[in-house]
Amino acid sequence: MGSSGCRKGAVVIDNSSAFRMDDDVPLVVPEVNPEDVKWHKGIIANPNCSTIQMVVALYPIHKEKNIKKVIVSTYQAVSGAGATAIKDLEEETRAYFEGKYYYPEALPNHIAFNVIPHIDVFLDNDFTKEEMKMFNETRKIMHAPDIRVSATCARVPVFYGHSEAVTIETEDPITPEEAREILKNAPGVIVEDDPSNNVYPMPIEVAGKDEVFVGRIRKDLAFENGLSMWVVADNLRKGAATNAVQIAELLVEYGLV
Repeated sequence: MGSSGCRKGAVVIDNSSAFRMDDDVPLVVPEVNPEDVKWHKGIIANPNCSTIQMVVALYPIHKEKNIKKVIVSTYQAVSGAGATAIKDLEEETRAYFEGKYYYPEALPNHIAFNVIPHIDVFLDNDFTKEEMKMFNETRKIMHAPDIRVSATCARVPVFYGHSEAVTIETEDPITPEEAREILKNAPGVIVEDDPSNNVYPMPIEVAGKDEVFVGRIRKDLAFENGLSMWVVADNLRKGAATNAVQIAELLVEYGLV
């Protein structure tokens, strides 16, 4: 269904993973690939929450310095697994202090005072489906089929807000000062990077906000053209609902609805 057909029917902005890697369905993060909405055929896919915040932070750097590799470890809030997972954290924390036992309903292991290195199902390559979403979706959104992404995704006892430790290797050299300047001027990004004064993004501070927050920007010690950073965003806002609303706004802006 093209844009003319959309005027007679509906445009679906789908937040599930069903259509994300379909060649006929745009996978859109408005700060990165807004023009992709123009070739939709009735469905536009909303990316995975952890992928969205990462590409918002990385794409401005990629445009300037050409990112070759990404190594990312995520620290994902329980709200990403739904309301029952929020209950798991609440009830298990309460049970812990009351000396009682609570078995989680939504999560594969205990979450209170714990870190679970397991989000979604494990695949044949021993990565999880969540980790491979970050690999595949990053390439599609950024139109960069050669970027290599290695992800480790973990669930942490935080209610709202995903955090990511991201290391990149770029084709061209980049300094932390250059990266900060690029990100300060990037759409949807707020730089909070003054570690000497304990200023860096934290999930408890970004909950309820729509931007992607970046800090701890520093030269990486493993890659010659390497850079490491800390990326935090509200997984229910920019990681889901806000991004979907921004896609809808693009459709209006481009006159596609």
